[in-house]
Amino acid sequence: MFNTADNQFHLSRRETLRTVGAAAALVIGSTVAGGPHQAQAAAATVDASARNAAGFWPNGARLAVSLSLMFEGGGQPISGAGGVIPDKIEDGVPDLPTNAFFAYGHYEGIPRVLDLMDRHGIKLSSFMIGKAVEISPDLAREIVRRGHEAAAHGRVWDNSYRLSRDMEKRFIADSVETIQKITGEKPLGWNAYWMRNSIHILETLQDLGFLYHIDEPSRDEPFIIPVRGRDFVTVPYTFHMNDIVSFPFEGWNPAAYEQALRDEFDQLYEEGAHRRRMMVVSLHDRISGHAGRVRALDRFLTYAKGKEGVWFARKDEVARWALDHRADTPVIERGSPNVTGLPGPTA
Repeated sequence: MFNTADNQFHLSRRETLRTVGAAAALVIGSTVAGGPHQAQAAAATVDASARNAAGFWPNGARLAVSLSLMFEGGGQPISGAGGVIPDKIEDGVPDLPTNAFFAYGHYEGIPRVLDLMDRHGIKLSSFMIGKAVEISPDLAREIVRRGHEAAAHGRVWDNSYRLSRDMEKRFIADSVETIQKITGEKPLGWNAYWMRNSIHILETLQDLGFLYHIDEPSRDEPFIIPVRGRDFVTVPYTFHMNDIVSFPFEGWNPAAYEQALRDEFDQLYEEGAHRRRMMVVSLHDRISGHAGRVRALDRFLTYAKGKEGVWFARKDEVARWALDHRADTPVIERGSPNVTGLPGPTA
């Protein structure tokens, strides 16, 4: 097992030159043009047999496992936020129990998950709502103090894709400024509300100094999209291993959740013998932080750490590894999102 809290991975000058040279020889891009009703992606491919024979991750690991912890409690509207109560509250009336449900995340959920990560020696990426960080600044600082990544999740828990390009940029920048001011760490990763951004998102994130985003559940490994002549990394996210989507409170089955985690891990671990594979697990402060859920997650992490060659990584570490090993990373030349239906450069 490899924990990046104690190890830094850098390319030597010779390795860098070798990587750049191999990238020029191996990466082939093609842009697919289609009609306005076609959703097509143009992808460059790298033959798996040409990949690094010593392993696809640090120290020859065969699988990367990356956990996300969404820090959202306090960033929701006090009336109308989605929760566990099926009946919608009347417009404008403060939804007291739903707000208390969100508050569970910062009172109980996040501290419990942080303790679990400490027991296993794992570092995760926490995507933080700016307003939530303002409400619980000590908790945000504690996340960073324990070695976890502080990433950005917007000013408040709401959509930004309907905003103008400049307003969306301000929406994201506000959360970056808040997180950096309170934690001392500038976010390098972005996640939108339900993964929905405007078509300008990659250029906007690039302008704001981001290294990567996670708003695409299309692959089981990181990939690169060139944007205005510079590489931008996608570290894929997940719906099916996401507690808020596939494992909500209604019908919750801890045995089924644990088995789903194991099955996902085992399949990707098996594939990792011959191609780069990454497993993503998404946790929310007010959901996975409950006592019984942490027990199920604890059992899975014990199982996964019992396997050789597993790299538990923060998402910024995964993104940097992809960039530093570009010759081994899929590079996708995409057209405009209006053509492909997928994140890409607009020009």
